[in-house]
Amino acid sequence: MDDDVERAARKVRDVEQAVSEHVTRSGPITGRASSPDGAVTVVATPGGPPQQITVSAAALRMGPQGLAAEIMRIAEKAQRNANTRLHQSLERVVDTQELTAMGLKRGSDEDEFGWRR
Repeated sequence: MDDDVERAARKVRDVEQAVSEHVTRSGPITGRASSPDGAVTVVATPGGPPQQITVSAAALRMGPQGLAAEIMRIAEKAQRNANTRLHQSLERVVDTQELTAMGLKRGSDEDEFGWRR
């Protein structure tokens, strides 16, 4: 039993090191999304809060509730994009089912218009 625990611990350390080295080489993973008219743009990280939110003057015409709803919609899309990029980036290093189990679901490979990314 101790050998099994040691092997599992070693595998965890090896995967952790491989992921760390990969992220160091590739840089931070982010996702970006914009509203169709470009009025709202969000940059997000996988599983994290938005890193940047850009709102044009035209977006202010949506009113507070409309703008808040649009920011939330675009932020969710940016985070899905970040999660997908994370999956794509790490699929050679780690079993991406583990990422999904951690709540980092891979998004669709198609955008809202049906185009493949």
